[in-house]
Amino acid sequence: MTGVRIDKWLWAARFFKTRSMAERACELGRIESKGQHAKPAREVHAGDLLQIKTPGGDFEVEVLLLSEMRGPAPVAQTLYRETEQSKLARAQAAEQRRLMPAFQPIPQGKPSKRDRRKLDHFRGRG
Repeated sequence: MTGVRIDKWLWAARFFKTRSMAERACELGRIESKGQHAKPAREVHAGDLLQIKTPGGDFEVEVLLLSEMRGPAPVAQTLYRETEQSKLARAQAAEQRRLMPAFQPIPQGKPSKRDRRKLDHFRGRG
């Protein structure tokens, strides 16, 4: 096998749940191959360097093996090798998300007397 469509490979490597999601990511410019946005029909070859943007994070991977069939996750992980720089960047992004303050939803109804006092104190009025 000399090459595989990039959308099929992304699906087989389990970066996307469905092939149509992989195809859509290519169309939206979230997949780069050799510094250019990759169309779904572009062929990927062993040794290619891909930059993949998914909801789970940004990946920079080197293609090791080709496959058109989706298999179990341990097999899919043998198709590529993530660069150290990519692993480090994803770990830093996860740490930043963890440290980011969580926002509480706006309460329904009007505040109680105690809540109003807290709000006034917070705003510097009391």
